[in-house]
Amino acid sequence: MNKTELDPEEKDLLKSYEQGEWQPVKESAAETQRYRSYARATLRKDARVNIRISSKDLEALQRKALEEGIPYQTLIASVLHKYVSGRLVEP
Repeated sequence: MNKTELDPEEKDLLKSYEQGEWQPVKESAAETQRYRSYARATLRKDARVNIRISSKDLEALQRKALEEGIPYQTLIASVLHKYVSGRLVEP
């Protein structure tokens, strides 16, 4: 992707980054470890389930997963994991 393919918000973010306006997050090692732990728990696959959902919902999930840069099945597993662990928050 080149700069001409970016939307205005992405261009603003890129400009801000290139101007050195971003600072590393304190406690980044702890945050990284915490999210790594979440990923391991979410991605551990030891059971299989088959469900039927509407093609419209599946397409929406696939688009959202593409935006997030992850496989759609991983997104579904993550959402389900957050729901059952009480961490799914409505916007």
